[in-house]
Amino acid sequence: MKNALPLKLALLAGLGLTFAGVTYAPPAAAQVSVGVGVRVGPPPPRFERVPPPRRGYAWAPGYWRWDGHRHLWAGGHWVQARPGYRYAPARWVHGRRGWRFHDGYWRH
Repeated sequence: MKNALPLKLALLAGLGLTFAGVTYAPPAAAQVSVGVGVRVGPPPPRFERVPPPRRGYAWAPGYWRWDGHRHLWAGGHWVQARPGYRYAPARWVHGRRGWRFHDGYWRH
């Protein structure tokens, strides 16, 4: 059974590396925007009291998200700031084919 410990450690290290590779998202992937189109427009935005500023963070205001059947409110939250960028909040845009959701993102 002497050789069992190195084998177990090698298997655990391999699993750890595999998991790290699956969960890693390069910075470019964070820039991807998701669009959802629906026929029903969102309700008016809810009033949110913005907390006091946090150093190194930007406030992402709340928005209405579509769950496949109805709009649900997603409350605002802090996102880590990116130097040289400005946060563009999530928004709904009305077009010829209905309403389209654009997720928040960092604008250069």
